[in-house]
Amino acid sequence: MKGNKGKDISRRTFISDSAVGAIGVVAGIPILSGTKTYADTLPVSGNETYHLSRQIPIEDEYDIVIAGGGPAGVAASISGARLGAKVLIIEATGCLGGMGTSGLVTAFDPMANGEELLVGGIMREIVSKLYRRGFLGPDERPEIYNKAFLHWTPFNVEGYKLVLDDLVTEAGIEVRFFTKVIDVETNPEKGKVDGVVINNIEGYRFIKSKTFIDCTGDGVLANLCGAICREAGKDTPNIMPATLCSYFTNIDFDKSVKAEVHPLLLKAIEDGHFTQPDRHLSGVSKVGHSIGYLNGGHIFNLNSLRCESLAKGMMLGRKIAKEYLSFYKKYVPGYENVEHATTASVMGVRESRRILGEYELNIEDYKSRRKFPDQIGIFNKYVDIHPYDTSEKEYKRFTEEMNKTARLEPGEFFGIPYSILVPKGWTNLWVAGRCNSSDVMVHGSIRVQPAASMMGQAVGTAAVQSFKTGQPANDLNTQQLVLTLREHGAILPQKNLSSIMTRS
Repeated sequence: MKGNKGKDISRRTFISDSAVGAIGVVAGIPILSGTKTYADTLPVSGNETYHLSRQIPIEDEYDIVIAGGGPAGVAASISGARLGAKVLIIEATGCLGGMGTSGLVTAFDPMANGEELLVGGIMREIVSKLYRRGFLGPDERPEIYNKAFLHWTPFNVEGYKLVLDDLVTEAGIEVRFFTKVIDVETNPEKGKVDGVVINNIEGYRFIKSKTFIDCTGDGVLANLCGAICREAGKDTPNIMPATLCSYFTNIDFDKSVKAEVHPLLLKAIEDGHFTQPDRHLSGVSKVGHSIGYLNGGHIFNLNSLRCESLAKGMMLGRKIAKEYLSFYKKYVPGYENVEHATTASVMGVRESRRILGEYELNIEDYKSRRKFPDQIGIFNKYVDIHPYDTSEKEYKRFTEEMNKTARLEPGEFFGIPYSILVPKGWTNLWVAGRCNSSDVMVHGSIRVQPAASMMGQAVGTAAVQSFKTGQPANDLNTQQLVLTLREHGAILPQKNLSSIMTRS
């Protein structure tokens, strides 16, 4: 198959340590190979392998290729395009927004600290557009979400999709839905990504680009490249549970607003109502006059990096959602006529894979309210590590962290440094969102949508700066980066700037 300008490419993947990483020529056709692919991490039965060889089209080069169109990927694409870059988003589902759309997590985590707004830039622009177009929850006002302490901002999922579609279209960004990155071509000695192999309904394509950004949440692209990654449950003691979110309708919010749900939940558990006695319920957010989004139920020990675990988790999540429907209908005032509209099309994963970056943000940074010269965002949310099981001990641990030992006070914030977004040693590869470089505890604060958006805007800006100046990702002039981000609305109050990023 011929690609653009008559070029073609063949890619072979061996599921064996001895073959992966070889670069050579077979029958006169160039063979391109990275040092590590996802196939290398999969179990192999005995010595049996399958050799895959394809000739696939090479496409014209982009300035920035972004894997994942969630809040991080959207912000990265918009910031890059507005600075003049030719940008491609590769998204596995049929819409942008990630957890906020496909995952039905339709409430933004706190964006202010009780005294001032912390999250500016593209995230602030998106929320303002949602408000002006009537797509926020019916009780939301700028004076609330721009200032309130620990306030979640619900929004309409279909409205959010439309706003994101408009933003990327206006910016001239190319979007490929129902598409995945399945392999890469790298030069590990130089810490450089040369291209990615994608797959969709049109088959395989090889995409060249000057820079690459991983916004997949699971660190799929970074892992394929061979960047050092840490996997929850393998490199850490536990995996934070996932949740399959739902939409409920026919809720009488005027009647339900005074209901104390937690005592009713405990009563239902005592009555044997649930399959699992889960004491933690995030609850229902009002996204419409009678529509609510339920963040309820945990899928414990779900490993989103394993298909079998995801499949079983989705099935259990749908069962649990029905149990919450009957719970609310039976026990909670205002829900007597409630109906279950739908569950999300993707699992709400809180923790899976994180890179090891040029710096790893840690809980001591959080507790000390540390500010960084190269910080690309500031944040206030408490450390939100959901219970790892249904025990009273785990629920008590969670509530004490949330309310006492791992939270900041009104008016306070900590910094998110640029260097947690660069896989250690890589020159044209960044990550943004949940797969950032942070320890388990502080990750529990910054794994959410507003923080992901700030990270995305930072790396999209950094990628343009990198290919325009020749500065590598892992040695970028961060003073220049921060000044550019400020020009585009980011709230970065640090007085001392540095051209050198924070390092471990």
